[in-house]
Amino acid sequence: MPGAVSRFAKIAAIAVLTSATVFAAYGEAEARRAGGGFSSFGSRGTRTFQAPPATRTAPAPAAPVERSMTPQPQTTAPSMAQPGVAAQRPGGMFGGFGRSMVGGLIAGGLLGMMLGHGFGGGFGFLGLLLQIALIFGAITLAIRFFANRRQPSYGSAGGPSYSNMSSNNNSSFRIPTIGSGATATGPQRNNQRPSDEIGLAQADLDQFEELLTEVQTAYGAEDYGTLRKLTTPEAMSYLAEELGENATNGVRNRVSDVKLLQGDIAEAWREDGLDYATLAMRYSSIDAMVERDSGRVVSGDDQRPTESTEVWTFVRKNGADWKLSAIQGTEQRAA
Repeated sequence: MPGAVSRFAKIAAIAVLTSATVFAAYGEAEARRAGGGFSSFGSRGTRTFQAPPATRTAPAPAAPVERSMTPQPQTTAPSMAQPGVAAQRPGGMFGGFGRSMVGGLIAGGLLGMMLGHGFGGGFGFLGLLLQIALIFGAITLAIRFFANRRQPSYGSAGGPSYSNMSSNNNSSFRIPTIGSGATATGPQRNNQRPSDEIGLAQADLDQFEELLTEVQTAYGAEDYGTLRKLTTPEAMSYLAEELGENATNGVRNRVSDVKLLQGDIAEAWREDGLDYATLAMRYSSIDAMVERDSGRVVSGDDQRPTESTEVWTFVRKNGADWKLSAIQGTEQRAA
């Protein structure tokens, strides 16, 4: 019987260690999805890895750019890191205190087993079960504690909002002077406010609205030629990659009836002879993933429109037409 208990203790130790690894991996996967679940890619020039200002359309932070050909700047001191970034530790929810606590409990049990007492110590099989329960409870508490710490608190964002109100030109964007809209109560996130350093005109906003519809429609139709005309080579490479993955998996993303509902200018600036404009856009569309052969809906809804909020960046050179340069998701979800 003691031999059987010892073998069971070893199996239990392996199971606990495996569970801890699984929970850690789950935490990292959740962090990667913190940006709203959208693929964030492209370039915003020297501001690629800076969060754009929050707006009324997108008060939640935009997801960080995950894929970009722009070199990421290296920080040489913790004080140079953005607020909140320096406080984050590698390893997800099992960084710092959580990892030490769980690791200490597991290590203590393993040490007891190595000394011949097993995971149960002097209490035998009952003690073994008790320690396993305590370790599992500690892991669960650590998960909840650090998950709650990762949830940010969002305040209302200031800046002008351009809603889809009736007008002569039927544009969903309106341009009052930047900052002249009704201000929101509470501090602006990261002390950033929407700014327009190049003076966007109504014709620019109309083109942004057209690009939203044309890019989404071309993507749903897998029209590579049109996408190349509407996007930068870098953005096109990521869109083509996604379309290729869909084809490999035997599905296609059917998108139609794209309609801009509300838009805000987050920031617009000029650098190295290029104009950049980052805008938050809330739009509706019929969006569904379907099987390529049968047309069966795998995910989404091919009958009713759903709403999405994303942050798009456009770029132009020497007064040429605007092109899509980057897309970032947000944490917002439509009701």
